[in-house]
Amino acid sequence: MKKNNNKVLLHTCCAICSGYPIRKLQELEYEPIAYFFNPNIYPDTEYQKRLESQKRLCEELKCELIVEDYTPNMYMGIMQEFDGYEEGSARCKRCSELRLLRTIQKAKELEIDKYTTSISISPHKSFTVIKDLAKFFAGYFQAEFIDIDFREQNGFFKTNQISKELNLHRQNYCGCETSMQRLQYMR
Repeated sequence: MKKNNNKVLLHTCCAICSGYPIRKLQELEYEPIAYFFNPNIYPDTEYQKRLESQKRLCEELKCELIVEDYTPNMYMGIMQEFDGYEEGSARCKRCSELRLLRTIQKAKELEIDKYTTSISISPHKSFTVIKDLAKFFAGYFQAEFIDIDFREQNGFFKTNQISKELNLHRQNYCGCETSMQRLQYMR
């Protein structure tokens, strides 16, 4: 079977963070396919808002969207050993690892040999940590991680502008219950 040489499976954490990465990949003549796998998002109502915004964004940008089942219980089971860890700790690294691993597995199922993620556009996440994890998985699965630092060239500003222009749902925390609690504590 023929591989899809210009297709890239783009893990999308939310519409805000994925607007600019989708456009950037399209500008670079890739065909991004958005992959919404986010069992970390809490609560379910927030997950639904983010998913609906992702659908609207992909429709607007003419980008295919694949939605994985919402499995928060699976996520909580895996993350249980990190109870009490704060946002930005090993907990976040494990969460990114989980989503990157599932993304490359999905890419291989679809016979797409390139993948990347929109998580790295956030100024709250370490591009180096994400890139190192993603490249490890790429080596293991004999694929390519497209390691674009989407924050460069004002990417975070650009992605926020896209979300404002399209009036997409704008959340104020990363997604997991820990990040939501941290936000509430800081208020």
